[in-house]
Parts: sequence; C-alpha cells; structure tokens
Amino acid sequence: MTKILITGSKGQLGTEIKELSAKFSNLQFFFTDIEELDISSLDAVSNYLKNKQISYIVNCAAYTNVDQAEENEDAARLINADAVKNLATAASQNNITLIHISTDYVFSGDNSTPYTEDQKAKPMGVYGRTKFEGEENVRSTCKKHIIIRTSWLYSPFGKNFLKTMLRLGKEKDSLGVVSDQIGTPTYAHDLASAIIRIIESIDKNSKFNDFGTYHYSNEGVCSWYDFATEIQNTSKNKCKINSIESMDFQCLAKRPYYSVLNKSKIKHIFTIEIPHWRSRIEHCIKRITE
Repeated sequence: MTKILITGSKGQLGTEIKELSAKFSNLQFFFTDIEELDISSLDAVSNYLKNKQISYIVNCAAYTNVDQAEENEDAARLINADAVKNLATAASQNNITLIHISTDYVFSGDNSTPYTEDQKAKPMGVYGRTKFEGEENVRSTCKKHIIIRTSWLYSPFGKNFLKTMLRLGKEKDSLGVVSDQIGTPTYAHDLASAIIRIIESIDKNSKFNDFGTYHYSNEGVCSWYDFATEIQNTSKNKCKINSIESMDFQCLAKRPYYSVLNKSKIKHIFTIEIPHWRSRIEHCIKRITE
C-alpha cells in the first residue's frame, strides 16, 4: 500500500484530499497539521517519518495571507520557504517524492499569454517571493519532486473568494470587484483529484523521471469581476457586481495583473482532463448549501 503524508491538512486543499481519500483503498494517508507535525522543525519532520515507510509527501501548508505577509515577512518565510526546505531535506534523505504546492504569484503579471513553467519568476511581494524561495529550496534539495503552481483556489472549506462573495451577496445590494486582474479560478476539489492521479501515475511507472515544475488551474480565463458575477448568477443572489479598477481597491500587496497558467505540460505528462472554471462553481456551491 502506498503511504502518503499530507501537511497542512486543515487547509482548503488538504481538506479536499481528505474528502477524496476514502475512495482510494490502495492509498494510506497520514493527515497532519501544526498540531500533529511542526514542519518548521527538521527534527520533528525526520522523527515523524521514522518507521512509517512514507512514499510521498504532499505539502499543502502555506502562509497565504498576501497582505499580512507584507508586514510579517519572517512568519511567511518560515512556512513558505524554511519549512519547505525541511520537508525537501527529509524527503531526499528517505527517498520520498515531494509534491509541493506553489502559486501564480511567483510571476510579475507582465505577460499577455499564459505563463509556462520555464518562464522566469519575478514575484512582486513577500508572499510570491517566499513561495518562490520555497520552490528553489525544493529544486536544490530533493531530486524526486513535483512542484505544482496553482491560482485563485476556492472550496467549501476555509476562507476564500467564492465563500466571501456568497456571504456578501446575501448581505449587500451591490459590490465593487476588480476587473483588471486576469487569471483563472481553481476548484480545490479538482486539484486534489489531479494530485492523487499524479501519485498513481508515478506509482505505475517504475521508470518515471518527469520530475519538476507543473501548472494547474481550471481551464479558461477571467477577471475577479467575471468570477464574482458568475458566483452571484449561479447562487441566484440579487447582488449587483460593479466593475472597479485595482487602484480603487487599496491593499498592502501588489497583485499580478495577468497570471493565467499554461497547463499543457501537466495534461500531457499525466493525461489529466481539466474542467472549465465556470462549470465547477455550481458543484462547489451545492456542497456548501446542501
């Protein structure tokens, strides 16, 4: 039986993997968060792995508050970079494959076509910078790694844009949402499914050697305004969504204006079919409201 350690299991992605795990009797999962495993300590990680015969670590842990990171750089770096180095070190020492989740915020947003995995990273803020440092720590420390950059993650769990829009849509008659930041929403349920497929694909191929960096989001392109409008329409809320510019919405961290990810590589290597972002909103909202 393949044994998989999940870190950050109480977050959106970790929770979605937990929801799916019961369907895979051939996989044994170890779900941990800060209470069970402090990944900022290499000793703690090494001790946890002893005698468990873990084959994969999926690191879902991250400091994700983009604005707070600007004022708490040390805290963001501890989780997004230093702790990742610990996981990579322990994975390398124990011949474990590390699957690490990263972000579209490693890019500046200057592109006008979807970013490929080999394009130069140029993060604009602390969050993106510390996440890219985490990526580099993985690359330099653990040969058997899969880095997955994703974007605009949402789910029925935790705090995210979709849940915020659902709540505000019931409370307010109108909302202003930025229309000049372009990307793609990612349903965490779909990303969780893709991760499990990647693990099964590597397991079935004893000669697998396509380690490296991949991109995953749902298909399609939209602005936050488009995303918010679709959420209100799908939920039948009467709230009117008004288009505003980024300059009208004050926040500490600068966001990339364009962060669409090219997903050709992950689709080709792992034969993954990716749903369009519009089709997944209803699925998520049903889970929230049922």
